[in-house]
Amino acid sequence: MKWLNVIIKYRLWIGLVMLVAAVIINLQAGFWPSFILYLLGVVLVAGHFLFGPMRLIQTYMENGDVEGAKKIVDGIKFPGLLIKPMRSVYYTLKGNLAMVDQDFDSAEKHMKKSLSLGGGQLTKQAEGPNKLQLGMLAMQKGNNKEAESYIRQAIKAGLPDNENNAAAYLQLCSIMMNKREFRAAKQYFQKAKSYKPTTPQIVDQIKQVEKYITRMPG
Repeated sequence: MKWLNVIIKYRLWIGLVMLVAAVIINLQAGFWPSFILYLLGVVLVAGHFLFGPMRLIQTYMENGDVEGAKKIVDGIKFPGLLIKPMRSVYYTLKGNLAMVDQDFDSAEKHMKKSLSLGGGQLTKQAEGPNKLQLGMLAMQKGNNKEAESYIRQAIKAGLPDNENNAAAYLQLCSIMMNKREFRAAKQYFQKAKSYKPTTPQIVDQIKQVEKYITRMPG
């Protein structure tokens, strides 16, 4: 679908060219011969501002090209014009990129902004991952109570894959260990393992916890 990515990337300029061509044809031959160009031009320009280049950003993120994703995100000058679900995705991606840069304050601000938008299928799909990220941010700040609340909400809202679910239960395990609720910690640890994650960081965390969790009482 490379052709679609090209259209998304350049649709503002393609739309503007079509509108200019439509005006010229309109002046020379009348409105109806130029109608299709007017229509396509308006659709492309409106699509640029209402839907944004979210597909392009997600493609860059999936390919691990963080700098490419940042460039596209920074090119969105009027996020307030995006329709609500796309605006939610925009702030989610902004939060993820801030996490990569370890700018945790900005990440938290953007994630909360995304959640505050509410509604829409795309927003619902982002709710669980966003709350998981906020839970992890709260843990880094040492606010385990807030972290536990967000992570439980994330699990309830639904997480998209085994890696996210394993990470969520592993974080709950860590919180329970800090609270000395060892029985619950073991249960959450087994739950995390049951998802059989393959991400090296999560696998390593499981190995580290497994070294001493069996020696805990409860």
